[in-house]
Amino acid sequence: MPASLSFFLRACCAVAALGAAGFALSGCASMSETVAPAFADPAKYELYDCKQLEAERKALATRTADLQRLMDKAQTGAGGAVVSELAYRNDYVAVRGSAQLAEDAWRRNRCRETPPNAPPAATAPQRPDIKPAPKR
Repeated sequence: MPASLSFFLRACCAVAALGAAGFALSGCASMSETVAPAFADPAKYELYDCKQLEAERKALATRTADLQRLMDKAQTGAGGAVVSELAYRNDYVAVRGSAQLAEDAWRRNRCRETPPNAPPAATAPQRPDIKPAPKR
């Protein structure tokens, strides 16, 4: 009987330790959302206009999707979770932080999406036709 009690106590301690470790590490999964802006320059998009912000947001969305795809692909192999974290997580968090700051600047500037069929805006006003003065 004493041997089974000792085994039971060890098993309970092991389960408790695993539960505590799981609880402690569960915060790491949501950390990227709150830490992401810390990896980006907060003043980077201060002087961007809406056209620049629109292009930057699209580029950041593409880069985020690419990194997510690479992370998913890495996780399919042996030891993939470790490789994914070591190779791509820092870049992913930095890009997400930049995307959040670009989105904040987009809202602050009250920008609107450019419709896909919209003609490009004229960059400079056109000069009026100048005719020579009539001869007398």
